[in-house]
Amino acid sequence: MRLFWVFLAFQVLAVSPVTRVNAAGTVFVRPQIRVTTTFADFNARIMDHWGGGGGKFVKISKDSNHPFQGRTFGGAKRKEIRGTRTFGSGYPYGVGNQSTIAKRPFPFGVWPLYWDQDFMNSSEYGPQYDAIRPGGLIAYVPLRTTQDHFNVTQDEIYYAIGDRESLLLTMVSYVTWCHVTPAWPSKFDPTSPNSTIKLENVVQYFRASSFALASLVYNNTLARTWDSETKDSTPLPEVMEHSPFRKCLDSVTENALPIVNKPPGTQIAGTLIIVFVCTVYIWAFLIFCMVVSIYYILVAIRGWLWSGPFHDLSVLWDKYFPDPEIKRWRMEEIRADREYEIRYERYP
Repeated sequence: MRLFWVFLAFQVLAVSPVTRVNAAGTVFVRPQIRVTTTFADFNARIMDHWGGGGGKFVKISKDSNHPFQGRTFGGAKRKEIRGTRTFGSGYPYGVGNQSTIAKRPFPFGVWPLYWDQDFMNSSEYGPQYDAIRPGGLIAYVPLRTTQDHFNVTQDEIYYAIGDRESLLLTMVSYVTWCHVTPAWPSKFDPTSPNSTIKLENVVQYFRASSFALASLVYNNTLARTWDSETKDSTPLPEVMEHSPFRKCLDSVTENALPIVNKPPGTQIAGTLIIVFVCTVYIWAFLIFCMVVSIYYILVAIRGWLWSGPFHDLSVLWDKYFPDPEIKRWRMEEIRADREYEIRYERYP
């Protein structure tokens, strides 16, 4: 078991440059996958384990003859990662033709899986491009647990299918949260007639059909429908439907599976905007407080001067520059007195 974790840590370190070491020499890793799509500057987008995704999508550069140059990738959020049991599901944008998966964008930064018989034209993302597939070639890993943690039967085994690095990173979460028995990824060839896992065994697709959970116990007889929008599928067996272990795997996959992050510039710009807005509010509050304080100080000084050494001057000031409110009050008082006098004079 110790060898497993040591080697897994080495693999994650090889994928991600974001590491730090504490005083005791323990290595803390922030799991990431770099996605390079251009030779111009080797600028890469980062796929984060437990990342939130989002931001603006970008286009694959046309400067290096990339097989999918011009297509958009990124921009999808973590909450959009869930698909259905139908291949081609889980795309938050870019679905022009529901009967094919070809020519689609990569909302989460990763290419979709491919299946035998060129199902839904998925051979476009086939093994000929495994060398440059984000996260590495397609692989699978068995997901088992023990009855010490879940009430499972001996044959309740699931399989995670996806790119190699996503499997390695997500395995850490499977072991931590679902008490999965650690296992290494194995190369997966879905086009081989000898492949154990078939399209019909998929229980759930994630991340624009680039990752899947499958079970050999499940057989979806409607899986070969060339319509990525359909939700029709064979119901899960009752034991599997209510299995806490399956639900744990499903939840961890939905929350921990690596997806492409926002561009670094977007995060910096957002932080600068927040800092700027907060600074403006703080300065506006300080200026308001300063103006109010100066007003009351001047009023106090005026009252002291007018009641003290400049009392005579205040009398002259009130005479020639009367306060409008006082002047109006005095005029109303004079008018009221005059009306009273007139009523008196008219008394018979």
